Amino acid sequence: MRRIVVTSALPYANGSIHLGHLVEYIQTDIWARSQKMSGNECVYICADDSHGTPIMLKAKELGITPEELIEKTYDEHVKDFKDFQIEFDNFHTTHSDENKEISQKIYQSLRDKGNIVSKEIEQFYDNEAKMFLPDRFIKGECPKCGAKDQYGDSCEECGATYSPTDVKNPISTVSNTTPVTKKTEHVFFQLSSYESFLKEWMQNNEIQKEIKNKLSEWLEGGLVDWDITRDKPYFGFEIPDLKDKYFYVWLDAPIGYIASHKNYCDKNKQNYLDDWKESSNTELYHFIGKDIAYFHGLFWPAMLEGAGMRKPNGVYCHGFLTIDGEKMSKSRGTFFNARTYLNHLLPDYLRYYFSSRLTNKIEDIDLNFDDFMTRVNSDLVGKIINIGSRCAKFINKDFDSKLSSEVGNEELIKSVLSRKEEIIQNYEARNYAANMRIISSLSDEVNKYLDDEKPWVKIKDDSTKGHVQTICSDGINGFKFIIGYLKPVLPEIANKVENLLNCDSITWSNIDNQLKDHKINAFVPLITRINRESIEKMKEENNKESAAAEDTDKITIDDFIKLDLRVAKIINAKELEESRKLLELEVDLGDETRTIFAGIKKSYSPDELIGKLVVVIANLKPRKMKFGTSNGMVLATQHDGDIIIIQPEKDVSPGSKIS
Repeated sequence: MRRIVVTSALPYANGSIHLGHLVEYIQTDIWARSQKMSGNECVYICADDSHGTPIMLKAKELGITPEELIEKTYDEHVKDFKDFQIEFDNFHTTHSDENKEISQKIYQSLRDKGNIVSKEIEQFYDNEAKMFLPDRFIKGECPKCGAKDQYGDSCEECGATYSPTDVKNPISTVSNTTPVTKKTEHVFFQLSSYESFLKEWMQNNEIQKEIKNKLSEWLEGGLVDWDITRDKPYFGFEIPDLKDKYFYVWLDAPIGYIASHKNYCDKNKQNYLDDWKESSNTELYHFIGKDIAYFHGLFWPAMLEGAGMRKPNGVYCHGFLTIDGEKMSKSRGTFFNARTYLNHLLPDYLRYYFSSRLTNKIEDIDLNFDDFMTRVNSDLVGKIINIGSRCAKFINKDFDSKLSSEVGNEELIKSVLSRKEEIIQNYEARNYAANMRIISSLSDEVNKYLDDEKPWVKIKDDSTKGHVQTICSDGINGFKFIIGYLKPVLPEIANKVENLLNCDSITWSNIDNQLKDHKINAFVPLITRINRESIEKMKEENNKESAAAEDTDKITIDDFIKLDLRVAKIINAKELEESRKLLELEVDLGDETRTIFAGIKKSYSPDELIGKLVVVIANLKPRKMKFGTSNGMVLATQHDGDIIIIQPEKDVSPGSKIS
């Protein structure tokens, strides 16, 4: 018996579970269920990723505390997972005592080994929001390939990683303003010390070839030390020996795997260190999306090595989900939350469809709704479930619900059972699509046998009526084996079939036990076909949700009328020596003059501004700055990195209202 700990990536606690997430959780759940059917002690662990600036800002937007937000999200996530038949052995949160304790211990271990260093760095700061900006709150152009609209830590186009301050034309996604740089002291994990270890670990463990190649590229490019600090304000764990400094969410998030497992072990009177110590024989596997391979393939094993803990035996990556050939997008109506789906369709449909598309390669999966409906209705309902219904009805009605004591077609039974080991190995190797093809083929064999024998004809003839019991008993046994093969994919349907057949819970060791001279229960419908109307209603609900979300980002005419936009004339301008970006402007608004500080120093000298007409927001609340009070805002845009002030096309009088 193997002891296995398996994890899925932690869902972030500021939003709902969507269909893209479910590719991974369904994939992992199927794998874990197959391991349990083999008799292995497999513990499936997960948690909500509950720290970071997005949590803090979302809570502020909703007018609640971060703790209230993550508690509400946790309850929603747990319900969604349960309704999709995702069977975690433990689902926890990274905002937990266990995670705080283990994060601090690992940090202290790394510090004691000399792997933690302190450096003064320049970091982007949002003057509007008055906060340092984490990587993901910076967007701009990739410094390597020039791709636009990339995050401040990595480029989705070329795969490059970089420091946020290297981003070209950066914009703060918090306030949509250009950030400034400020000096701050951070602590770093010396990832570069682990290059030789990572090369060896990568070669000796289960990592897909494409990911190994990508990790090798990063290693060959040279590893840089990893900034594990974030400045106040931040929602997370404070670093024990530093004031107003917090662990970066990506430090304590993977440690959340260990913390959730510790929580499980504590509840089951076990010691989590038996599984996480260096010498442990427990196997550890992570299922993740390809977009976070960098963290799980470099930072995470290096951190575990530095802390003297066991490393993963395998990191399995999957591709993204597309909908009808399109990227998931709210504006295109292709972004579906799990609950929206569940309001209209059964979880079994999606579990089966994803399984029919999932392989052990890093390929994107397309949820094409036409193919989805055809495949479920034709293969699952029409071929597989139909075997049980067409055979059970004769056994129930004509033979007092009792199966034959004989086997009519030994070759059919042997053929169906002959694929067992192959199916088990395909589940182990995450090649679920191959299994769905095998199962579909076996269903064809059983259905052909029934079509050839025609029990619905023989039941009407007294001389052949007795053979019908044997024919349908063969069909029922074939049905039992096939549903057993599908049990990791369709656990609730398998449970219903076990009740229908009045048999033991199916495992890989007992799946080939035939039911002879055995009483079954009355057949009940197991699943219905998908109808087009349900899909259309789901899309309709999704479109309403997307429209409602978009409306929250739009202003009304009443909102616009509140803006007092006026033409102003710059009558004086001067530099502020202490600021790299601001100029002090004196503007004429017709009936008054005002002082406005404008971040346009990069593109304009004071002399060329004097006499220009500009557009200002005249009713903006005055803002106190260290240089004085700014009483308004000059409107400007950006083009190719230059700042361009908005000016009227013709001369108009200062103070003219814009409407």
